[in-house]
Amino acid sequence: MRPILLVDVMDTLVYNPFNREIPEFFGLSPAQLLAQKHRTAWVRFETGEIDEAEYLRIYFADGRDFDHAAFLSVVRRAYRWMDGAEQLLISLCRQGFEIHAFSNYPIWYRTIEARLRLSRYLKWSFVSCLTSVRKPASAAYLGAADDLNREVESCLFIDDSIANCQAAEAIGMPAIHFRDTASLRNEMRRRGLMS
Repeated sequence: MRPILLVDVMDTLVYNPFNREIPEFFGLSPAQLLAQKHRTAWVRFETGEIDEAEYLRIYFADGRDFDHAAFLSVVRRAYRWMDGAEQLLISLCRQGFEIHAFSNYPIWYRTIEARLRLSRYLKWSFVSCLTSVRKPASAAYLGAADDLNREVESCLFIDDSIANCQAAEAIGMPAIHFRDTASLRNEMRRRGLMS
């Protein structure tokens, strides 16, 4: 039986604007931005504990203000497919795989959907702002398998984070650490999952 695919989104399927565009918006390096951001705001936003307005209000630890509309515009415009990701999803769908997004991300996933229409290929089933739990918590993986009415062993988790993959494997869920689309295709072929 084919495994159900639980696929990370950011830096796996979709480019993450935190890599460049967001720091550039503030005139900071990524390291500087991390040092100046509020320590818990992002995680609270990702789990739906706070809404977008509150997240932007407390974005910086020192409480400084900035142009929220311009910031959101930069984020929205930066979302794009990772190289080869859409073609990979098309191939997986043609081969009959059931695919679910399994992502630590806030309500901004809706912006990604509006821009790239991932729902043509997968279901937005397990986004942390909807489930209120983030990877690598074991509850995230166990909850996804339970919702799908499948054993963890019959799912396959794909993520660019080694820590997230290790957490999946620790509870018995097979995982593939994503490096790039070509490597992922090769690994799935090696496992006999793709032709």
